[in-house]
Amino acid sequence: MVTAIVPARPVAAGRAASAAARTTAEVLGDLEVNGGGLSSEEAERRLKRWGPNAVHSHRARAWLVLWHQLRSPLLGLLVAAAVVSYFVGQHSDAVIIGVIVALSVGLGFANEYRAERTAQALHAKIRHRAVVLRDGRPQEVEVTGLVPGDVVELRLGDIVPADLRLLQATGLECSESVLTGESLPVAKDTAPVPAGTALADLAACALMGTVVHSGSGRGVVVATGAEAEFGKIAAGLNGHQLETEFQVGLRRFSMLLVYVAGALTASILIINVALHKPLIDALLFSLAIAVGITPQLLPAVVSTSLAAGSRRMSRRKVLVKRLVCIEDLGDVDVLFTDKTGTLTQGRIDFMRAVPVGGTSAEEVLRLGLLCTETDVDDQGRPVGGNPLDEALWDSPASASQRPALRGWKRVAVLPFDHERRMVSVTVTDAAGVTMLITKGAPETVLERCAEVTEPVRRALEAEFAAGNRVVAVANRPARADTTLAAADERDLRLAGLLVFLDPPKPQVAEALGRLDALGITVKIVTGDNPAVAAKICHDLGLADVGVLTGTDLDALDDERLTAAIRHTTVFARVSPEHKARIVRTQRRTGGDVAFLGDGVNDALALHAADVGISVDSATDVAKDAADVILLEKDLGVLADGVTEGRRIFANTIKYVLMGTSSNFGNMFSAAGASLFLPFLPMLPSQILLNNLLYDSSQLAIPTDEVDEEQVRRPAHWDIAFIRRFMVCFGPISSLFDFVTFAVMLWVFHADAAQFHTGWFVESLATQTLVIFAIRTRRTPFWRSRPSLPLTLTALGVVALGAALPATPLAHVLGFQLLPPGFFAAVAAMVVVYLLLVETGKRIFYRTAYAPARPQPAFGHRHLRRRAARFSTVTRLPRPRATRRPLANRPHPGDATESRTSSVPRTPTR
Repeated sequence: MVTAIVPARPVAAGRAASAAARTTAEVLGDLEVNGGGLSSEEAERRLKRWGPNAVHSHRARAWLVLWHQLRSPLLGLLVAAAVVSYFVGQHSDAVIIGVIVALSVGLGFANEYRAERTAQALHAKIRHRAVVLRDGRPQEVEVTGLVPGDVVELRLGDIVPADLRLLQATGLECSESVLTGESLPVAKDTAPVPAGTALADLAACALMGTVVHSGSGRGVVVATGAEAEFGKIAAGLNGHQLETEFQVGLRRFSMLLVYVAGALTASILIINVALHKPLIDALLFSLAIAVGITPQLLPAVVSTSLAAGSRRMSRRKVLVKRLVCIEDLGDVDVLFTDKTGTLTQGRIDFMRAVPVGGTSAEEVLRLGLLCTETDVDDQGRPVGGNPLDEALWDSPASASQRPALRGWKRVAVLPFDHERRMVSVTVTDAAGVTMLITKGAPETVLERCAEVTEPVRRALEAEFAAGNRVVAVANRPARADTTLAAADERDLRLAGLLVFLDPPKPQVAEALGRLDALGITVKIVTGDNPAVAAKICHDLGLADVGVLTGTDLDALDDERLTAAIRHTTVFARVSPEHKARIVRTQRRTGGDVAFLGDGVNDALALHAADVGISVDSATDVAKDAADVILLEKDLGVLADGVTEGRRIFANTIKYVLMGTSSNFGNMFSAAGASLFLPFLPMLPSQILLNNLLYDSSQLAIPTDEVDEEQVRRPAHWDIAFIRRFMVCFGPISSLFDFVTFAVMLWVFHADAAQFHTGWFVESLATQTLVIFAIRTRRTPFWRSRPSLPLTLTALGVVALGAALPATPLAHVLGFQLLPPGFFAAVAAMVVVYLLLVETGKRIFYRTAYAPARPQPAFGHRHLRRRAARFSTVTRLPRPRATRRPLANRPHPGDATESRTSSVPRTPTR
């Protein structure tokens, strides 16, 4: 008998596990590559063979959009009832209902699919790159273009672009919570692990989707796309995104309509059956009422608004990862932002080197150039370096020092991290002399120096007070070790200071004024020196600049921090954890928070915010955490985005308020009319046609103008407010419906067909034209003009409804010619109705209460955001065993993996 042994932790069974159990030489041999990487031609061949490094496609799928239109339960019941009516002999009604349902579905499909195509186009503009060795030199390539055999460089903050077998690792730690749920980073090295090792313990591999928490490394790609460990998880995700506040509001609003429609439909059906009216007619009428009260084209109106808004924002250099993020952007009332590139020009210029203790400016500059963790290309330029290093290399002063650097060799690197805030290297010159060089934030570097004179400290304070950015450079003799640790950063000799200039943007003051006018409070969160940040804010005209440092934050509990945030404009020398804590604390006050950042240390805060905003030039980890990408780091562009989000929300609410009030009134009228009329007040097909024409007229709402006061402050979904509006204005609509009933019965002595026709024309006119009153709190046309497309569409639909009884379709639709006097009566009723709505609107808004602010809802979005990074517009084939790149050559311990692996093995090529 064989006893199965269940491992205590999940066993990794894919390409990464197999590669981790082998030596680096074996893995490179299997992949037919050396440490210098692939050639461009070979990479192209492998890409064609194995496909893009993607886990899903973001292309618009017509069938999925169509399914969204067809999955309505009410629609299904209506189609079923139409089929039944066809088989019981009511062929014309069945055909008419079928045609109207098809037109409604087609209209919604066309608009939503267009919005999906817009989202696809926007998504395609967002780029994610990785540094790889191609043709023997470092290059930046799209992550979707990586193939097995590529040699990839890893640095602090990088998102690992594929499953990698590590070839080099220097203090490398990766945060793997997206895969394993472990909150602590995992240390990495190059030593093979035993076969059958759990996924969380694959120290020899860096796995796709994880984040480089500290250190640096180099690895060879062993699995891409859906064959990577992250890809297996992401490929199993369904297409549903976590809901934003706007989507939650839509869902709650839909549930309100479901309850109202259910109550009205059931009561109308019971009344009609009790009055011995034909069962099929009563059923169709009840279902048509249910469909009529539901704004079927609300998704289309929202999608059209968002798509149009996204196109406008794209022209203004704002990209959104998800269209609904535009709405969320409009809800923001507090913005936390970094300083560099937002308030300042972001074009950092090296100004001068300040020597200390007998060194020369040339020596300080040379040491600064040598102390970098990035590799250089064949022109001697760093690839993927930080902005300060790039500014140093691009400066005219560095040109004379570059020839002197050729005799130096870098032996070891201790990469930058946000706790130490510095980078160290050991280098050896042509004569074999080795030294340790440290470069970083002056406060931390000076702490590790053996001696710092008071004049040096005063000079440093003067540079900070002038708003300059300063990097300190120190060195000492060292041994030519291949390893370097933080403990080695001691007993340093301060060589000098490197001074950089990043002046304020000239247009920032105007942008800050626009944000203030939108009710958005801007606060600065930076890792820079507090004196520098305060000087920049003062130059930009920000008054009452309160400053807190990371040390100050550590001394405050959450309650005291909440109070302190209100009076603080600048948070300086803060860590990533500090930034996230500030955002979370602000969110607990009930306000909607946006965070704008582009660095590795901004990722935690970007995830914690309601809306994460980054820039196209940001680090991958920052772009991955963000919801909105700015192609230009400009607060003016951000103000445009906020205005657009509020405009879209305002137009969406116009449709919601108008539809719920008028539809509720009309359907309530239908229920009341059923009590005393010997016939149905309107045929089911006529109700559906009325609803289709009405909704079609509202597709122009996204083009409408929005009053200035509607974008001055954030607006939120308030179901209680919508319900109150519906209850207040619905009866006004019903009142005029009953007046129409009286006119038709007692003035024109209408029969059933003429009654149907008269109410059809009147209800279409009143519920369509009421948009001109409801769309604004001002006086319509006089103080607030609608857009031309909305005006023409509304008037055109009313004219079409009035003309239908005189067309050849009248007999098919069950219409009859109306007497001319009826149109005069309808015109008078419409004018009185709009005047009454206008009067009621003024009373309603005068007594309306302030909507309650929604409570913040945190959700785990990391996995889906990360998966979106590895996406392509092309169709992805299913992974097959024959496509696996890494050969599994027999070696000791393979038996364990073969028993536990669910992935087919590939024979050696």
